[in-house]
Amino acid sequence: MRLRCRLRLSLMIPFVLPLVLLAGCEETPTGRSQLALVPDTLMVQMGGDAFDQLRRRQPVSRDAAVNRRVQCVARAVVAAAEARYPAADRPGAWEVVVFEDPSPNAFALPGGRIGVHTGLLRVAETPAQLAAVIGHEVGHVLADHGNERLTQQLGIKAVLLLVGFFGEGELGQQQLMQALGLGARLGISLPFSRAHEEEADLMGLAIMARAGFDPQESVALWRNMAKVGGGQPPEFLSTHPAHGSRIEALQDAMEAAEAAYRATTPADCTG
Repeated sequence: MRLRCRLRLSLMIPFVLPLVLLAGCEETPTGRSQLALVPDTLMVQMGGDAFDQLRRRQPVSRDAAVNRRVQCVARAVVAAAEARYPAADRPGAWEVVVFEDPSPNAFALPGGRIGVHTGLLRVAETPAQLAAVIGHEVGHVLADHGNERLTQQLGIKAVLLLVGFFGEGELGQQQLMQALGLGARLGISLPFSRAHEEEADLMGLAIMARAGFDPQESVALWRNMAKVGGGQPPEFLSTHPAHGSRIEALQDAMEAAEAAYRATTPADCTG
């Protein structure tokens, strides 16, 4: 049966593929062309499953002050993201959880799940610096980067998934976690591509400014990150931009971000 099914699929691919590729060619909120073929409902399901797995593996912070600060920043960032990129597909609701984890990290998943590590709060020294990180992670979600990368990883398999011929068992958990940007947290090393990181940086900058956080703090954040990440490899060996390049790109976009910031009411998440 499986052999017959594969044979039938191989005969259909030349006819189905052009239609699926045409349907899947879209633009990110910044206007970059992308190919993201995985159904949104499946991405949301995978994001929820991954988040549940993380909650089972990692303790959740019970520090009331920390949770208030993170929730305040996240609310402002999410509202600004939706206002700044109104045409982008976005979750109906967002869930924010602070994990007890010493690594300076955060993430956002399809379906609107945001995770912040307590270790990040030792590097993101101000609410504005935290907003830069959360804005960056929300940018990944709004730009559908996980879907785009999963499409790239699976290739033709993602196309077959769309037309309903792809068996559930063939989607490896490892591939899914990699595509969602959770590889390092679950023992799988695969960061977002440099193009995705740069796009999320610029989206995060625009979002934090719209939320009323000083965009200059994004530069301060990455300088702090550079201090704690002394072992970062040279830029040409990494898909992540080097801290210096990241800061330079942010500074190039700073004039527009500062104009947006001056037009807003400053956010107050210090209490």
